Amino acid sequence: MSLTLRRFCSLACLFLIAVVCLAQSGENQQAIFAAHVQNAKEHLDEKRPDLAIPELRAAAEIDPNNVEVRGNLGVLLYFQGRVPEAIPHLRAAVERQPGLGKIQGLLGLAEVRTGDIGNGRKDLEAAFPLIEEQKFKVEVGLELVSIETQNGDLEEASNVVTQLRKIAPDNPEVLYAAYRTYSDLSGESMLALSLVAPDSAQMHQILAHEETRQGNTNGAVAQYRQAIAMNPHLPGVHFELAELLHTSQDAAVRAEAEKEYLAALKENPQDEKVVFRLAEIDGQKGNLEQSMKGYLRAVELQPSDADAKLGLAKVLIEMKQTDKALKLLKEAVRLEPTNATAHYRLGTLYRQLGRADDAKKEIELYKKYKDMKDKLRAVYKELQTQPNEITADEPEQK
Repeated sequence: MSLTLRRFCSLACLFLIAVVCLAQSGENQQAIFAAHVQNAKEHLDEKRPDLAIPELRAAAEIDPNNVEVRGNLGVLLYFQGRVPEAIPHLRAAVERQPGLGKIQGLLGLAEVRTGDIGNGRKDLEAAFPLIEEQKFKVEVGLELVSIETQNGDLEEASNVVTQLRKIAPDNPEVLYAAYRTYSDLSGESMLALSLVAPDSAQMHQILAHEETRQGNTNGAVAQYRQAIAMNPHLPGVHFELAELLHTSQDAAVRAEAEKEYLAALKENPQDEKVVFRLAEIDGQKGNLEQSMKGYLRAVELQPSDADAKLGLAKVLIEMKQTDKALKLLKEAVRLEPTNATAHYRLGTLYRQLGRADDAKKEIELYKKYKDMKDKLRAVYKELQTQPNEITADEPEQK
């Protein structure tokens, strides 16, 4: 059976189990109608939609108001490539029985393919929330995103993409649509801001993001500093600058990063990411008690942060509190199964506890996910501009 036919069979909930009573008078007409329906069913059982179509046409002529006949005739015609012929039947079914998500979705796709973008968009928008089958919902959603993007309705496209990512998070087409939509939305926002406030603190913050994306970290740092000079209370700016400075190998720059994290914490004491970073820094300095307090606060603020639990577990292991650490490492692995570091630390702890089989399993998972990330890192290295190293400013020569 062809892919198209299999897809049709899974999409269409054919009516041919029971026959709706006809409004037309006369037992003879009812009998003829029932015979056409039965013949269509037999042809479909034999995987012969080409023979079922004439039978359904004949049935539709007898009872043009029969939703099942009109709808399924439209479905058959669509998947036979006879899209213009399918539209009137699909539309008739939808008009007579609103709420047929699959049928209306197929109608929208048919209208788009025949150039009726306006009606196609309306039907796709109406059908999208009604469709439960994931594969077809993704197809309808992607078509809708394409139309909305072409029309410049990026907010609407973004809303659909967000829903698609929830139902199909690993679908490459969905991920690419998300990338394109968010990139376009970002570019549009940047252009709008450059027109209304070209020398604002927010504009410098955006330029810092762009410099970072292009690998010009020193240029990004300069833009962030300009933004802070103009508005030291700009949301997120201290944390973003700190994150950039924190990547440097220069001790003086990393010390400056800590100051920016502290400034960010002062602006927003509830920022879990900032609390986490400061706990991490305390741990690197050997301030275990202070680090533990920070990690505990981060976990309290964001219980689903696997990295916070992983950091807390590391500190607890150093403080010889292995039981608590073991529980946290298990939770970290559950929250983020592909976290190679979590598997490594859990495996190491299992080995210390004499649980050799568990340790072996976790180390194998560590190697698996580490290899995957190494390969991804190699791909990114080819695709992205490498950032330049940030160093402390040289003192002026007198």
